[in-house]
Amino acid sequence: MQLMWLASPALPIGGFSYSECLESSVDKGHVATESEASDWLLDQLHLSLARSDLAVLAKAVPAWQRGDHDRIQELNAWVLQTRESSELRAQAEQMGRSLLEWLRNHTTARPEQIQVLAVLQPTYPVAFALAASACQATLHDCLLTYAFGWAENMVQAAIKSVPLGQSAGQRILSALTAEIPAAVAHALAMRESERQAFSPMLAILSAQHEVQYSRLFRS
Repeated sequence: MQLMWLASPALPIGGFSYSECLESSVDKGHVATESEASDWLLDQLHLSLARSDLAVLAKAVPAWQRGDHDRIQELNAWVLQTRESSELRAQAEQMGRSLLEWLRNHTTARPEQIQVLAVLQPTYPVAFALAASACQATLHDCLLTYAFGWAENMVQAAIKSVPLGQSAGQRILSALTAEIPAAVAHALAMRESERQAFSPMLAILSAQHEVQYSRLFRS
């Protein structure tokens, strides 16, 4: 139940307000149809999310569970340092702060863990790892939850920005759901030296989105 709660788009952390460059890709003509939106998000799942956020989560959840706060600080710094635009970094920071405030009002994390997170500039993957670490769920299920929550938010962004109908959105979500287990397996199997956030097209589109004339989303 705790994992379902964390995956919900209704969780008040602001995920619905970001498109992670999808809006910019629509503006530039890269995504204009259901098929193109599906392909774009599948690529983002495997080439970006699996190799960065999910890979961080795979290390951060056990670090929280064993109380390795130095490791938590190291992973949080990596996320901040590898966000390739001001918008993408602002998203990680804002969602991290919002999840920290959510944790303050729940019994999910211990006070001393919340204090450790608060003294950092908390990023969303690291804050999510703390919330998930107390759920007594497997690491695999924690990563599935994070990825599905991302997928739901991104599908809603596609519906609004392309735009697409709700049925098209459900078909895209179905395609993403079918690929999420493979992305999670990839993240769990990655060595420390393989983790990366190098997505040059996303970085370029994010920089362009910062000055895009008409926008619905914050990234």
